[in-house]
Amino acid sequence: MFRRIQHILTMFALALSLVATSAWATSMDEAKAKGLIGERTNGYLGIVVSNPPSDIRRLVNDINEKRKAAYKKSAASAGAEQGVFELRMGQRLQQRTPRGQYIQLQNGNWKKK
Repeated sequence: MFRRIQHILTMFALALSLVATSAWATSMDEAKAKGLIGERTNGYLGIVVSNPPSDIRRLVNDINEKRKAAYKKSAASAGAEQGVFELRMGQRLQQRTPRGQYIQLQNGNWKKK
């Protein structure tokens, strides 16, 4: 069971990277590099700054909607609860976050990695 979930998580990470178009991915990468957004503990993006531009809000919402759909599908095929799947993906995404970008801590605060 664990190997199956691990395999599905790996496949999901690959699929997630393919979901974004190159322009969209660049925008997400740029927003992360500028410190506007970061990876939350729950597998979704979060806004780091207090007054983000509306395009950043739209970007985060769009990406999070796509992630939620992908998490739901992957969790169902793995026979896992979606919430557990989201938390595990949050851990993986935070581990893969490059130095200098933001991750959210368990207490909700943002930390530059």
